[in-house]
Amino acid sequence: MRTLCFDFGNTRRKAALLDEGTVLDTYLIEHPGLDPIRQLVEQTRPERTILTSVIHHEPAIEQWLSEQTHFHLLSASSRLNFRVVAGKKETIGADRIALLAAAAAQYPQQHVLIISMGTCNTYNFLNRDGDFLGGAISPGLDLRFRSMHDYTALLPIAEPDWHYPLIGYNTNTNLVSGVMNGMLGELEYTIEQYEQRFGNLVIVLTGGRAPYFASRLKKRIFADSHFLFKGLYALSSLNS
Repeated sequence: MRTLCFDFGNTRRKAALLDEGTVLDTYLIEHPGLDPIRQLVEQTRPERTILTSVIHHEPAIEQWLSEQTHFHLLSASSRLNFRVVAGKKETIGADRIALLAAAAAQYPQQHVLIISMGTCNTYNFLNRDGDFLGGAISPGLDLRFRSMHDYTALLPIAEPDWHYPLIGYNTNTNLVSGVMNGMLGELEYTIEQYEQRFGNLVIVLTGGRAPYFASRLKKRIFADSHFLFKGLYALSSLNS
């Protein structure tokens, strides 16, 4: 069933059109408000819509989608295809719920570690019994660069550079090397710790920075920038 999935994150508002679990197209929603949502729905003509949001969005969006489509707002009351055994369901970010739903749908009866690289990095572990045991949250790539500038008097703002030197030769390359190697080291160490504790597991890396880091990690990684949308599709089907 054609489903338009919306993801309102801290940095960007995005959407994807899926049918039978396959991503047909993705969209960047550059302006707030109802108008771009209305235009996208009229363009794609979905049968179902689902929204996950970690920001304060306009209530009119939910009302209009409910009137025009079979709409579901992802929340603590949503039916899930996995169990929450760590903490309370209502305290888990909707974006993390969508990622876990994708893991449960695509990798049943397997240990899965989903690493999402966005404003923050989230580590989300689903065991082979379908239990969400928890994970971790750390600053994302851009946040690390920004914090060194914001919380010092003299350090400039630096940006990711995929061809950075190991040994920085000026202030900018020192900053880039520190952040990029630090991120890579965090990923390697965290994956290693999970493997030592749980043995064989599937590792999924998602988010805008995923392809770069996946190609540089020593372990076999599944990089999927659409993983969250696939989870939203699964939850839309479950809550229809």
